[in-house]
Amino acid sequence: MGFEIKRFQGDVDEELICPICSGVLEDPLQAPACEHAFCRVCITEWISRQPTCPVDRQAVTACQLRPVPRILRNLLSRLCTSCDNSPHGCNAVLKLDSLASHLVECEFNPKRPMPCEAGCGLVIPKDELAEHNCVRELRALITSQQGKLTDYQQELAEQRLVINEHKRELALLKEFMRAMRVSNPTMRALADQMERDEVVRWAGSLARARVTRWGGMISTPDDVLQMMIKRSLSESGCPPHIIDDLMENCHERRWPPGLSSLETRQNNRRLYEKYVCKRVPGKQAVLVLQCDNTHVDEHMMVEPGLVMIFAHGIE
Repeated sequence: MGFEIKRFQGDVDEELICPICSGVLEDPLQAPACEHAFCRVCITEWISRQPTCPVDRQAVTACQLRPVPRILRNLLSRLCTSCDNSPHGCNAVLKLDSLASHLVECEFNPKRPMPCEAGCGLVIPKDELAEHNCVRELRALITSQQGKLTDYQQELAEQRLVINEHKRELALLKEFMRAMRVSNPTMRALADQMERDEVVRWAGSLARARVTRWGGMISTPDDVLQMMIKRSLSESGCPPHIIDDLMENCHERRWPPGLSSLETRQNNRRLYEKYVCKRVPGKQAVLVLQCDNTHVDEHMMVEPGLVMIFAHGIE
């Protein structure tokens, strides 16, 4: 709908009047052939009922409507109008193109958002402040949030069921492929590739780590420390088929020749400083996975990778 003519100062040219609502054009569009201009809301509603120009009845569709020329927009923007909030005490007279920005800040706007100063701090329309009750509004807000929380919890539970079902199906598929790989070379190759891909995906989900103190390495971790690291690996999504091998490789007795003793580690420090390390979540430990370290010499790597535990020095 257009703006009421009576709120404008002086005469308004007929070309700026909407033929449908008889108000001053608001967000105008024009028909392509006859170039008659209308308020966007007015012409859109009209065409939804009958696809013709309201003035000369020429056929027109909504997709054919186009913006009015710039000169018409400029004429509209220069019109001087009173504020929408003049009934509430605003005496401002401003150009039409400044009306929208003025309304946002107009102190007479009865719907202007205002913070409650009685204690609750809620932001509410100005005209509702007088009847505002902090306790009632806070109770309503709590009830609303509790309802949303219940919905989220239900949705989360449903998603967990779906995820668990997918995990079960994936586990069955893996078991089937492991059974088939014994007798079928093609299936064996396919299953091996799937397991390698699973390791690569998991490696990509881990954060990169930097070792700042290689001297803090624990080369012979005890059983309790190994169990803590194993639990962290499992919680991080480590593929089950490599977790035991990784944990075996956290002790120097299973390390590659280039790390097998303190002397070799000291001699090869420039080599293992080239490792691409991934963080064991929440622990002072890193993973050196073969899939991340194809650039490393063979005598510095073992399948599927190394777990290196430190007393300190992991970033």
